[in-house]
Amino acid sequence: DRDIGITLKRIYHNVPWWQRFSLFSGLLGGVLSRQDVSAEDIERLKEGDVLESTFREFATQSESLYTPLISERDRYMALRLAERCPPGRYRHVLVVIGAGHLQGMAEHLEAPLPEAPSEERERLEATPPRSRVWKAIPWLITALVLTGFAIGFSRNTGLGWQLVGEWFLINGALSGAATLVALAHPLTVLATVVAAPLTSLNPTIGAGFVAAGVELALRKPKVRDFSTLRHDVTELKGWWRNRVSRTLLVFLTATLGSAAGTWIAGLRIAGTLFG
Repeated sequence: DRDIGITLKRIYHNVPWWQRFSLFSGLLGGVLSRQDVSAEDIERLKEGDVLESTFREFATQSESLYTPLISERDRYMALRLAERCPPGRYRHVLVVIGAGHLQGMAEHLEAPLPEAPSEERERLEATPPRSRVWKAIPWLITALVLTGFAIGFSRNTGLGWQLVGEWFLINGALSGAATLVALAHPLTVLATVVAAPLTSLNPTIGAGFVAAGVELALRKPKVRDFSTLRHDVTELKGWWRNRVSRTLLVFLTATLGSAAGTWIAGLRIAGTLFG
């Protein structure tokens, strides 16, 4: 099968941006759902008629999601099979696949496959390049902030240090306060306060990564945290009780706090210089 990372990237680029929110909410809802699915329900879903009708409905209602998630993988696995087992080499080949891919792969294998399947397979492994605009925005923000510092120092040394101080205070305070919401370790909060103003000027690393790394070092998840994770995240308190989910909360809150601090402090600098 195709690497899951490639599949997720192709889904992300294939699904319109306004549908990504509903996709994310659906995934989150699936994690938080308390609905129990019995073994009988799963076996009933595997039945040919039910499975085929479900997939046809899926393809009709969400073609942009169905194509990279199912259709492309059907073709990809058929091409991989043609590479590993060229026609005439083996009389019988045993292939273990998911039930949802059975019909699609059978259709591809019954039709003539290309003589050089690796070329088409490589195209299905390619991921669309990230937009240059989105890649440039973090660097542009960094350049604007540093330019603001330079303008401040050029006018007055005291003004320059005032802008730097406000940047560190606003960014660090908001990011650190946000991690308190996640009940982060006191040293994690301190590390976030120090790191956030610096990471906001370095697009290659975020405050969330620093905060989550420190939290993991101080509160290492245990086996029971992983085993009870799915149950814990169905309850609000469970997100804070479980060390795995709490680390995720630390990452998210630190990231959001730093992002808010960057914009607020940046606007504050602009207002001081040009207001």
